[in-house]
Amino acid sequence: MSRLDGRAVVVTGAGQGLGRAYAHRIAEDGGIVVLADVNEQAVEKVAAEIGEAGGTARARRLDVSDPASCARLAEAVVEEFGAVHGLVNNAAIFSTITMRPFWEIPVEEWDRLMAVNLRGPWLVTSALLPALRAAHGASVVNVGSDAVWLGRPGYLHYIASKAGVAGMTHSMAHELGGDDIRVNSLSPGATYTEVPRGTVTPEQKKSMHAAQALHRDAGPEDMVGVVAFLLSDDSRWVTGQTISVNGGILHR
Repeated sequence: MSRLDGRAVVVTGAGQGLGRAYAHRIAEDGGIVVLADVNEQAVEKVAAEIGEAGGTARARRLDVSDPASCARLAEAVVEEFGAVHGLVNNAAIFSTITMRPFWEIPVEEWDRLMAVNLRGPWLVTSALLPALRAAHGASVVNVGSDAVWLGRPGYLHYIASKAGVAGMTHSMAHELGGDDIRVNSLSPGATYTEVPRGTVTPEQKKSMHAAQALHRDAGPEDMVGVVAFLLSDDSRWVTGQTISVNGGILHR
C-alpha cells in the first residue's frame, strides 16, 4: 500500500513549477490530487499528465486571494470527497517579480503579492477547515522560502510574505492541534523548475553553488520527498515545524 492511498489532497498553484511536481508525487503515492490554480488550462494539462501516468487528479480553477473562489473550491471538494486529508498551500507570486530596491516597489505590486502569498494560505485553509477536520488526522503544508533567513535583497515584499507564512504555520499548528491537524512549512532554497528565472545570472548561480554544502542545482525532485513525508502518517508527530530544504546553504 502506498503512503497516501485514496486520500484527497489539495495542491494550490499546481499548474506549473513546484506545485506541478508536488502533485505528481502525491499521485504516485496513491493520493487523489485536487489541482487548484488560477490558470485552469494549466491544471487541466497537469491532470491529464497524472492520468496518463496512472494517477487520479481533478482540475479546479482557484484564485487563492478571493474568498468566494476559495469557498467554491471547498464546496466542490466536500461534495466529491467529504474529507480532505492534505493541503499544500503552494500558490505564490515569485517568478514574475522584478528585482528592485524595496523603496521602489509599487504599492500595487506589494498588495497583490501579499494577497496571494500570505492571505491566500489563510483563506484556503479556512475554507477547507471543515473538510480537514473530517479527515481526523489531516496535514497542511505551507510552502515558505529560505530567502527569509538569508535576507537576500531585491524582493523584500516576497521575503516579508514568506516570513508571514512561517509565523502563520506556527500559530495554525497550535490552533488546529486539538483537531488532530498537523501544520508544517516546507522552506525551499533556490530551486530550478521549467518556469524561467531570468533574475539569476550564471555568476550568481555559481556563487550559490559554492555557498551550499551540496554544490549543484536543486530541482523539484529534491523537494517532493519532504512534502510526501509531511502529508503521510510518517509525520504524525511533526507539527509547527519549518523544514529547510536548501542543500546546506543555511543551517538553523
